[in-house]
Amino acid sequence: MSRGFVTTGSADKPRIVRSVGALAGARKIVRRRSHGPSRPDPAMASLQMNDPERADRAFRIVFDRPILAALFDAPQSILSWSLNRPGFQHADAVVWREVRDADLPLDVDPAALLDTWLVEAGHREAIGLLTSRDVARHHAADAVCDDVVCSCLATVGLSNAGRVGQPARTDLAPVGTINILVHVSRPLDQAALIEAVSIATQARTAAVIELGFRRNGALVTGTGTDCIVVASPTGAPRERFAGMHTAVGEALGAAVYSATLAGGRAWLRDLAQVAPRARR
Repeated sequence: MSRGFVTTGSADKPRIVRSVGALAGARKIVRRRSHGPSRPDPAMASLQMNDPERADRAFRIVFDRPILAALFDAPQSILSWSLNRPGFQHADAVVWREVRDADLPLDVDPAALLDTWLVEAGHREAIGLLTSRDVARHHAADAVCDDVVCSCLATVGLSNAGRVGQPARTDLAPVGTINILVHVSRPLDQAALIEAVSIATQARTAAVIELGFRRNGALVTGTGTDCIVVASPTGAPRERFAGMHTAVGEALGAAVYSATLAGGRAWLRDLAQVAPRARR
């Protein structure tokens, strides 16, 4: 059985979400903030929670509203569908830019505007992400499986959430979307990067469903403006596979799931505070 751990933290207060023995029969300990009942997740059963401060995280997190940045020491191989640099790219930064509706009138090209904002912030070549979520409300999680380390940084909002295949509403506040960066410590070839995006998408969807947020009676599965960025080191040898039965897939899925779930729970708490005010 593979061994590993997941750590989580946020801009508010880093925290241990839960600690579960990695080996069958090990003593299980649950240590969480009190925000509802907790139970070990089957997908995380082989992973042990650890201290949220990770010295081996591949990127530094810097934020100064309206900018949130993940900064690497060297360019990484990246795959995403970002507005400004979609597809296979090399970059040493992934940058979120917080926006409001007034920033994006219908006659403005959001990709061109994002490029302008990135230049102004000193990140001309960064992979850019737009979000209406307060970037101070970001969440990070790290997972290890064998010798693979995966680190995830996410901002989560569900204002335009919906169930895949159904129309989505956009009339809830606080506004937001789901933007995810996940880094894998091993180099990945192009096929493995594609497979890693698929695993990250599964993990995001599993976390969103776990939140229990419904639209028209149906559990939502994501939002209409989500973006996922997968990054890995350049160089060789490169992993050819990143599926659920690999160490890469296991660690990646755990990190994305944890960060997305923590961010989603924070958004739901914010929504609960906003809703009573809206009814006054």
